[in-house]
Amino acid sequence: MSKKRSGGGLSPVQQAAKFLGVSVLSGAVLAGIALPAFGALGLAAKGSVDSFDELPANLKTPPLSQRTTILDAKGGQIATVYSRDRTVVELKDVSPYMQKAIVAIEDSRFYQHGAVDLKGVLRALNKNVQSSGVAEGASTLTQQYVKNVFVEEAGDDPTKVAQATQQTLGRKIRELKYAIQVEEELGKKKILENYLNITFFGQQAYGVEAAAQRYFSKSAKDLTLAQSALLAGIVQSPSRYDPINDEAEATKRRNIVLQRMAEVGDISRAEAAKAQEEKLGLKVSQPKNGCITAAKGASFFCKYVEAVFKSDPVFGKTKEERAKVWNQGGLTIKTTLDPQAQDSVQASLKDHVYKSDKVAAAATLVEPGTGKIVGMGQSKPYGYGKNETEINYSVGYGMGGSNYGFPTGSTFKPFVAAAALEEGRPANQEYSSPYQMEYPSPVQTCDSKPWVNLNGEKLENESESEKGPYRLRKAMELSVNTYFVQMISDIGLCPVVNMTNKLQVVQGNGDKLPEVPAIALGSKGISPLTMATAYAAFASRGMYCTPVAIESITQRVAQQRKSLEVPKSTCSRAMSETTADTVNQLLKGVVDSGTGQTAGLSDRDNAGKTGTTDSRKNAWFVGYTPNLSGAVWVGSASQKVEMKNITIGGQYNDLVYGGKVPGPIWKDAMTGALAGKDAPGFNYIQLPPDNPDRGNGDGDGDGNGNGNGNGNGNGNGDGDNGDDNGGQNNGGTDGGAFPDPTFSIPEDLFQGNNGNGGRNG
Repeated sequence: MSKKRSGGGLSPVQQAAKFLGVSVLSGAVLAGIALPAFGALGLAAKGSVDSFDELPANLKTPPLSQRTTILDAKGGQIATVYSRDRTVVELKDVSPYMQKAIVAIEDSRFYQHGAVDLKGVLRALNKNVQSSGVAEGASTLTQQYVKNVFVEEAGDDPTKVAQATQQTLGRKIRELKYAIQVEEELGKKKILENYLNITFFGQQAYGVEAAAQRYFSKSAKDLTLAQSALLAGIVQSPSRYDPINDEAEATKRRNIVLQRMAEVGDISRAEAAKAQEEKLGLKVSQPKNGCITAAKGASFFCKYVEAVFKSDPVFGKTKEERAKVWNQGGLTIKTTLDPQAQDSVQASLKDHVYKSDKVAAAATLVEPGTGKIVGMGQSKPYGYGKNETEINYSVGYGMGGSNYGFPTGSTFKPFVAAAALEEGRPANQEYSSPYQMEYPSPVQTCDSKPWVNLNGEKLENESESEKGPYRLRKAMELSVNTYFVQMISDIGLCPVVNMTNKLQVVQGNGDKLPEVPAIALGSKGISPLTMATAYAAFASRGMYCTPVAIESITQRVAQQRKSLEVPKSTCSRAMSETTADTVNQLLKGVVDSGTGQTAGLSDRDNAGKTGTTDSRKNAWFVGYTPNLSGAVWVGSASQKVEMKNITIGGQYNDLVYGGKVPGPIWKDAMTGALAGKDAPGFNYIQLPPDNPDRGNGDGDGDGNGNGNGNGNGNGNGDGDNGDDNGGQNNGGTDGGAFPDPTFSIPEDLFQGNNGNGGRNG
């Protein structure tokens, strides 16, 4: 460190710096380095010196971003994540060829000059004047290192990065002052080491070790002459000289570096010529960090953890503060992911849906009473190639999911039933449930303006044989459309909205559900995580717990570790225990003798509900045991595939419905996840018998029951929002092998007086 004299004067280094500021900064140095013409230098020497003196005395070097490790609930590693792919190495672990190459091409007089190279400045100034532009820069390697420190500090903020790299006099003054300090404190070898570790080599590789691994799949210490020259040449313009995307341009640049190394005497001309004849010899490796490399198919869960960190105020008051902590890294994040459950989810998805299929599947498992997400996966893996996606189908848009989630069909009906039970309707509530009927009107909403069926529009059940009267249990087992629309008419829309609010059931884009009768039929897009968490409230006897993915975090700062606060699940009562117990028995009937028989577990109490939307573009099964809740969605993310006469997972399906493809996925995923675990039972409640004079309705021959009608989503037609954007589409059919209804519902059916615009499903 420089020291002041005992009398308080400046040290020789500081005197030299100030002299340099006076005599050079306002003239040739900065003119040649930064600016295309002398006229741009509108500062007097005194102003330059004042700016120089006003800068802080010490360069604050931020620690280079470190590795963050994400663990499962048992401590197993899921993934390592870097803001920047970097592995810091000592200079002794860098090939001598690489050291010489970077110096030769970036600053050949590095070991002869101080913080500024006056000869280089004059040379650059002469060239720039001749070209009337910036043909050549004169920043030393030390100055470039200082600039990279500012870029590192800027992180991923584009505004700050621009400020750190802009061609201005002020930035050059700042760089130069700090370069003087760095030269004094670190020395040439350490500066070179730091520079090689901080600089960007393209293809997400920061630092020479990451670059050597990316382009040649080897360590920096093993780089050959030709390989070193290639990497050194990339630094000036990583995009222009990218050898993966433009081999010819990269080869030309490499050969320039080799020629320069010969000119300065680092290698002979014969060595340069021989190396120039070599092919690039790339052996490209994919990044070894990031959620894309996550174990156990947990890439999407890993990205969800990242999204939670970057969005939850517990990690910082602003988005920028949270991003800074994440990018700095050094975190060890223990998550809620249960490796047994995750393995089971992935195995089930792989068995039932191929990644090359026209449709995809997503499954999420949540622990009732805690909100812990223990499993999350989908059939199309995380990536950017064919049959891959970076969209997480299990979550909403704000957390990396589809724009709107996916229409849920009949899996929404238990929320209507719960709302009615909370309103005091009996468990054997009966409605006429005709095959076809007009939408009841008016229907009370939460304000004084009721919903009105202005055009006298109708809905119907899927089969003409499906006609009432029905009581609640049988209506739930068979998913009778008209029954649940009559139920909403009876209790009004507000109790249903209040129930879904307590269960935090929102659309995939975060919007609340509209107050229209169509919500009874699941026409709105909702994410699998939202559905699994809401159904978990039934399993935990009415207690809703917000989903959580993180159990603990420690952060390494220098050589110290500290614990960070993490988000906690918030549990609240969404319904009475009696209501939850009643719903459990109703949905137990669905897997015992209704549309969900193919999903039923044989070794423990379980309950659930099927759902299939209009034109069979979405199929669902959402179910639970007392200690695990899960949701499975199958469909096309773009909402363009009708699942009729379709092969999924190697199996031909004439018609896909909730109990046929999603149900077996749920069954296998739950079976594996719960293997060896306790098998508690539901709190049994005796349901009133159905009308003994009524039959049980018509099934489809396989015990899979009838459907639940159809309709077209939220007024967006088929909801074709583009690939992987999830668009909202049609609510509707559920259950057996019946043809889809042929009637259509005009788009303005659900606009009514409140203009909500939804179509039924």
